[in-house]
Amino acid sequence: MPDRCSEEEKLKECSTGVCRGKIVPLLHDMGRALSEEEDLDMALEHLLRYLKEQMGMQRIMINLYHRETGRIFIHKSDGLTKQEQALGIYFPGEGITGRVVATAAPIVVPSIRDEPDFLNRTGSLVKDSADDMSFLCVPILRGKKVMGTISAERGYDNELMLDKHRDALMVISYMLAQAVELYLVEKVDKVLWKRQALELMDELKTRFRPSNMIGTSKAMMEVYALLRKVAGTRTTVLLLGESGVGKELLANAIHYYGARPDGPVVKFNCAALPESILESELFGHEKGSFTGATQLRKGRFEEADGGTIFLDEVGELPLGVQAKLLRVLQERTFERVGGNESIAVDIRIVAATNKDLAAMVAAGTFREDLYYRLNVFPVLVPPLRERGSDIITIAEHFAAGFAEENGKTINRIATPALNMLMSYHWPGNVRELENVIQRAVILTEDDAIHGYNLPLSLQSPAFPEAGSKCGILETRLAAVEYEMLVEALRLHQGNTTEAARALGLTRRTMGLRMRKYDLSYKQFRRSDSSAPEPGATDRSGESLTLE
Repeated sequence: MPDRCSEEEKLKECSTGVCRGKIVPLLHDMGRALSEEEDLDMALEHLLRYLKEQMGMQRIMINLYHRETGRIFIHKSDGLTKQEQALGIYFPGEGITGRVVATAAPIVVPSIRDEPDFLNRTGSLVKDSADDMSFLCVPILRGKKVMGTISAERGYDNELMLDKHRDALMVISYMLAQAVELYLVEKVDKVLWKRQALELMDELKTRFRPSNMIGTSKAMMEVYALLRKVAGTRTTVLLLGESGVGKELLANAIHYYGARPDGPVVKFNCAALPESILESELFGHEKGSFTGATQLRKGRFEEADGGTIFLDEVGELPLGVQAKLLRVLQERTFERVGGNESIAVDIRIVAATNKDLAAMVAAGTFREDLYYRLNVFPVLVPPLRERGSDIITIAEHFAAGFAEENGKTINRIATPALNMLMSYHWPGNVRELENVIQRAVILTEDDAIHGYNLPLSLQSPAFPEAGSKCGILETRLAAVEYEMLVEALRLHQGNTTEAARALGLTRRTMGLRMRKYDLSYKQFRRSDSSAPEPGATDRSGESLTLE
C-alpha cells in the first residue's frame, strides 16, 4: 500500500511538470546557455518553453529590475504582444511585481479575480472572465539584491501543485541570478552610463562653446571669432584682461570647443600658493624628495595629460618656476621635484593674467623668453563697461538664475535700475555684476528689480545732487521717488494726469516732482509705452536705457 501511494504521488508530481525527469533537461539546457554561450536570452527561451509546455503556464514574464532608474520592466515574455509587454513597467512597491521586488520574497495569489493589488498594467488579462487564474511571482535574488522577477498565471485545482510550481520557479531563479546581474551591468547600466556621458558632454559643449556664451556686443563677437579659429589647434593661448571679465569661462570654451573635449581640463591659480610648494603642485614630486613627501605625487601637468591646463594669474609665477614652465612649453616634458626622469605630456596650455607682462619683462620680473612662448596667440577680453548692452543681457541672465534659486518670480529689471547698471563703471566686471544682481534678487519684494534694490555705489550716479548734498537716507528716498515717477509715467505713456492719480498726487505736485528730476512727459510718449524714447536723457546727462 505505501509503495502504491508513493507511486501515485510521483505520477501526480510529474503531471505538474516539476518531476525530476522533466526539469533536469531544462536545467541542463539553461546551464549550458549561461556558462558556455553566455547567452541569457537563450536560457530564458528554454525556460519560457518549459513553463508553457510542461507546466501549462500562461502569460509568463521575466522582469528585470534596474536599480539606477528604479524601473521594473519586462525583458522576456510569452503570451503577451509587444505593445502589452511595453506597458509592463513597475516600480518597487507597485502591484504584486513591485511588492516582490520591494520585499525580496515570493508572492502567490490564489485568485487574480479577488486580488485588488493585481494591477494588470499590461492590459492582457480580463479579470472578470470565467476562468479564475492564480498568479505566481518569485524574486531573482543575488545575495540580498533583487535582480528581477519570474511571474506567470495558471489555473490550479489544488494547493499542492501551486506550492510545487512556486518552489520550482525559486530553484530556477537562483540559477539565473548571476547571469541576470551581469546582463544588467553589461547591457543596461553601461548603455545608460554611456548615454549620460554623451548627454553631459553635449551639455558641456553647448554651455561653453563661444556661440552660446552670453553677450553679443561687437567687442565680444571679435573675441568669439578668435576663439573659434584657435580652439581646434594646439596653440598656446594667452587670455588678457581685467579681473572678473570671464577668462576662466573662455578657457573652458577653448577646451570644450577644441579637438579633445573629452580630455581632462585642469585649472590652477598661480597666485594661490606660496613659492615653496608651487613647483610641487605643478610638476609633482617623488617620494622622499623633501620632508613630508611620504609618497609619489603627480602634479597638475600630469593630471592634464591628454587635455588642457589653464594657468590663471600666470604673471604671479616666481622666476624659478618660470624657467621650468618654459621647458614644458618648448618640449612638453619636465621632471618631478626630486626626480631625474623626464615625463612627457600631451597637453594644451591656456594662460591668463590681468597684468602687463610686457612691462614686467622690462622690469625684469618676468622672463622674456617665457613671455614670447606664452604670447603666441593673445586674446584681449574687454572689460564689462565696454560691452554696452551685454550688461543688461548678463544681468537678466543672473536675475533669472538667482530668482529660481531663491524661489522668486522676477519678470523684469525696472528702467531706473537698467540706467544705473548701464551708467556704472564696473571695476569688478562680470563678477561684480553677479554679486550685485544676487543681492538685488534677495532684496526685491515683487516681480521686478528696482533701483533702490541696487547698492548705493550704483544709485549715486543717477542722483548726483542728492548724493553730494544729502546723506544716505536722502539718497535712498530720492532713488525710490525717482523710480516710482518713471514707472508711473511709463505705464501711462506720459499722461501726467493719470500718472499723478496712480501715485495719489495732484497734477501740480506731479509736475514739481518731475521738474526735480528733469523728467518730461515727452520721453514716455511711445506707442509701446515700454520706456523713454531713444536718446532721451535723465538729469545727470546719461542716456536713458530702453527696457
